[in-house]
Amino acid sequence: MPKYVINRRFEVGEDEMPEVGRRSRRIIEEEFPNVVWIHSHVAVEDDGRVRTFCLYEAPDLDAIQAHAELLGQHTIDGVFEVAGDVTPADFPPISEQA
Repeated sequence: MPKYVINRRFEVGEDEMPEVGRRSRRIIEEEFPNVVWIHSHVAVEDDGRVRTFCLYEAPDLDAIQAHAELLGQHTIDGVFEVAGDVTPADFPPISEQA
């Protein structure tokens, strides 16, 4: 199943995010059983609003968009299908390649 990275900007501050997270999970569990929220990275911007970078597994972009519409309180600044994963271990130092 495809994975997507979603860049969101929320209309709420950090203190309100636990409730947003619970609502997001509940929406997925009740409405989108074929969507998996893998994890999110959370940043707080200078104005106090939260931005997240979330990794989801979903059958298509429509499922991501439908979940976002039900969740509300945010805008999506970008959705990107993951082409692959790399780690530093995938790039050994030149001295180890010889």
